[in-house]
Amino acid sequence: MKYMHTLIKVKDLDRSLAFYQDVMGMVEVRRMEREPLGGFTLVFLAADGDVESANSATFAPTVELLYFKDEKLREQHASTAGHLAYRVDNIYDACHDLIDKGVPLIRPPRDGMTALFGTPDAMKVEFVSMERQTPCEPWLSMKDTDFWF
Repeated sequence: MKYMHTLIKVKDLDRSLAFYQDVMGMVEVRRMEREPLGGFTLVFLAADGDVESANSATFAPTVELLYFKDEKLREQHASTAGHLAYRVDNIYDACHDLIDKGVPLIRPPRDGMTALFGTPDAMKVEFVSMERQTPCEPWLSMKDTDFWF
């Protein structure tokens, strides 16, 4: 398992970017626009000293900002708490291990790549597989048990 990033939900993307870039000295290394759920933007930031590895296959630890374009979703999910993300060798093996230990999945790895689960303190943790696995059962039929951001 390798640490990847911490997701933080933001209410004002420009204001948050100004803080992380101008105050913290972080650098934007990647931006993704997504359409599900009314649309959202993900911005990945790295500390100035980690920028080179953040652009490589090893991907340095970063902060991931999540901005919902839909105002109702921003209000509904107003908590800034997001999740911690870790890379794992095999998403299915990692999820079997969690289930064997009695940890319920919030978002099963239906895509063969990512899964989320909760800690005892309700913090969410994301596992991302080093390589996408072929989507299969029982994961394909499993439903989300909570909102997974």
